[in-house]
Amino acid sequence: MHHCEIAVMGAGIIDIPVIYADRSVFSRHSTPVDHIGMTTGGDALNEATVLARLGHRVRLISRWGCDAAGDYLDGHCARLGIDTQYVHHEEGLDTGVNVVLVDEADGARRFYNNRHGSLRRLLPSDFSAAQLEGIRILSLASIFVFPLISIEDFARIAHTAREHGVLVCADFVLPKKGENLRDLAPLLRELDYVFANEVEAEAITGESTPDNMADALLSAGARHVIIKLGADGCRIAKEGFCAHIPACPGTRCVDTTGAGDNFAAGFHHALLAGKSFSDCAYFANACASVSVECVGASTGVTSLAQVEERLAHYTK
Repeated sequence: MHHCEIAVMGAGIIDIPVIYADRSVFSRHSTPVDHIGMTTGGDALNEATVLARLGHRVRLISRWGCDAAGDYLDGHCARLGIDTQYVHHEEGLDTGVNVVLVDEADGARRFYNNRHGSLRRLLPSDFSAAQLEGIRILSLASIFVFPLISIEDFARIAHTAREHGVLVCADFVLPKKGENLRDLAPLLRELDYVFANEVEAEAITGESTPDNMADALLSAGARHVIIKLGADGCRIAKEGFCAHIPACPGTRCVDTTGAGDNFAAGFHHALLAGKSFSDCAYFANACASVSVECVGASTGVTSLAQVEERLAHYTK
């Protein structure tokens, strides 16, 4: 068994996707839909799953319950060879389960989640320097998800990783308490790569264009910035360089759940392979393109060859 090259810290849960749902459900006693399933979910587990399918040995740092749902996640990780020695199994805690309602019009989704479940229960003490052994990249996959981990806590974790020679990447969700650039500055100064979608980046920076969002994040200390633009691809920037990387043409969007996590996983794969900043973004877009054509957050990408084939058509 080869050593882990990348550690992913964040949420691991179960998703129940409903394809398709709309408000009219409340006008009927029973509503047939095209698909209801059960898949793994959560930002960190999605990234870890895709990275494993791309051929990497991944270390997962997460927390879930000692229950049937947790057993399902354990089995999933075991099948993919994901290292779960640093997943904290908590007695009496319900493993997080999200019901994902997918809109037929555009694949957008809305979530039901258990406020008392494991989704938001990760602690600063769940991280330790021992987890960095052999690691080249630490992905903080769920910034703002965990109310018990402050921005300062994440900054200390990132600083520890960088002291150990580890690249630190972070993927954001919408800030929960109106956090802005000033609040995030201690963390941003410790980050090698920052991922945020356009809505998240606007909320954090107060800027209205991807270029200005990226400039603001760079000025606050981030070394590389990736603004995910959905069907428009992404905007990437570092000091003295910025570029728009278009999305894969002809993508048939079915379900956008986990698209950003697939994007991040693809980027990390290319980064581990020594690709350039732009080539990492192209590969990330190819991963996201494959992802949104299937139902579920991490069911679309099945192999490296599959994504490389999409990339070949995309960049020829």
